[in-house]
Amino acid sequence: MRSYNPDLTPPWKKSAPVPEIPAERDLVVEEVATGFCGAVIRCEAGTVTLEDRFGKHRVFPLEPRGFLLEGKVVTLVRPASGGPVRPTRTASGSIAVPGARARVARAGRIYVEGRHDAELVERVWGDDLRIEGVVVEYLEGVDDLPAIVAEFAPGPDARLGVLVDHLVPGSKESRIAAQVTSPDVLVVGHPYIDVWEAVKPSSLGIPAWPAVPRGQDWKTGVCRALGWPSDNTGAVWQAILKRVHSYKDLEPELLGRVEELIDFVTAP
Repeated sequence: MRSYNPDLTPPWKKSAPVPEIPAERDLVVEEVATGFCGAVIRCEAGTVTLEDRFGKHRVFPLEPRGFLLEGKVVTLVRPASGGPVRPTRTASGSIAVPGARARVARAGRIYVEGRHDAELVERVWGDDLRIEGVVVEYLEGVDDLPAIVAEFAPGPDARLGVLVDHLVPGSKESRIAAQVTSPDVLVVGHPYIDVWEAVKPSSLGIPAWPAVPRGQDWKTGVCRALGWPSDNTGAVWQAILKRVHSYKDLEPELLGRVEELIDFVTAP
C-alpha cells in the first residue's frame, strides 16, 4: 500500500522555514504587520516588548514569521532560560560581561570638561569604564587643564585623556590643548558648542537643533526655540539624558572621540 502525507498543501504554496531567534534584550527588530522598529526590552510568555528610538513601548505577540531582523523574516522565540532577559551588549555597543566586577582603578584617568558631558559619558560608557578600571574626572573648565596636567604628572603607566567642548582650530581650547599634549597626554574634543548637540535630534523627536545667534546663551536659546522651559536648563538636560539609551542615540563625532580616549588610557 502507498503511504500518503496528510499535508495536502501544494509545495508551491508552502512557506519556506525561517530562523527562530531568541528575543534577547537589545536585539533590534521590526514588526512585520506595523513596521514598528525597536529594541527588545522584555520577553514574557507569548509576547515581546519593543522600545523605539523615541522611547515608545509596544507589545507584540510572538507569532511565527512576525518580525524582520536585518531585513530578513524571522520568528522570535522566548530565550531558552525562561528567566529574565539579560542585556547582551552595554550601552556603548560592547559585549556585556554578566557578573563582571569593576577592575581596580588604573593610574591613568580621563578628564571630561562639563558636568553634562561627564554624565553623558557615564550613561553610555559607564559599564565599560568600570570593567577597564578607568576613572572619569570632572573638568570644570579648560583653563584649569595645564595645572591639572602638571599636578597629575602623566607617564607611560599613567596616561591622561581629556575630552573638551568645541575643540576647533584657532580656538582657545585648541591652543591650551597644544600646550599640554604629549605622548602620555591626549586631548580630543567634539565640534559642538554644547554636548547637547551630540545627542541625535531624531532621538528627541525634533527635526534638528536650532541655530542660536552669537552672543546669546546657547542652552537658553535652544529651549526658547523649541518651546522647552528656558528657566531650568538643568531639568531639560535630565529629560534629554533619559532619551539616550545607547551609542545609537549619539552623533559619531562624539562616539569616536570617547572611544579614542578609552583606547589611549588602557593601551599597554
